[in-house]
Amino acid sequence: MLQITLRYIPISSEVSFLAIKQDEVTTIPSYLTIFYIHVYSAIFTLLFGVVQFVKITNQKIRKLHRLFGQFYFYITVFLAAPSGIYIGFYANGEVIAKTAFVILGILWWFFTVIAVVKIKQKDIRSHRNFMLRSYALAISALTLRAWKVILVYLFHPAPMDVYQIIAWLGFVPNLILIEYYIYHTKHIKL
Repeated sequence: MLQITLRYIPISSEVSFLAIKQDEVTTIPSYLTIFYIHVYSAIFTLLFGVVQFVKITNQKIRKLHRLFGQFYFYITVFLAAPSGIYIGFYANGEVIAKTAFVILGILWWFFTVIAVVKIKQKDIRSHRNFMLRSYALAISALTLRAWKVILVYLFHPAPMDVYQIIAWLGFVPNLILIEYYIYHTKHIKL
């Protein structure tokens, strides 16, 4: 993911994915800025999010968990998810892909906010479960790319068909797996 993000440094309107988004880049003044907000902020959600699942064994780790959690929350809720929703409206793949990306962004935002509400209520289990859901959506950037490679390698579909399929495969299986995990670990003491 870092390698993909590094392609967008320095900022350019014609690099990688943006090469096929020239209509949006040239006709929608805010598109490029919001796209880059999404790309740069999402990489930090992946970094701050992954360390949140280290078992808290002492006060030092608890403080680090809280700090990284706050970074994850603010970056996701104010930058990554809203920018993802915005660029979702301009996604390739017609209404099928657009709907998937907008739903993904809304759910990501919602699960992250609910996770913070739950920890403020001192409901650690619900907080953990909503953060698991949130992070399952954060890593959709990775799973989407993995599914793309698999589908193209195995089936050689048309590019737009691939995009419509991976828009959903990027996050729906993640949510199904995390719900399965949550259900089967609900009796484990935290």
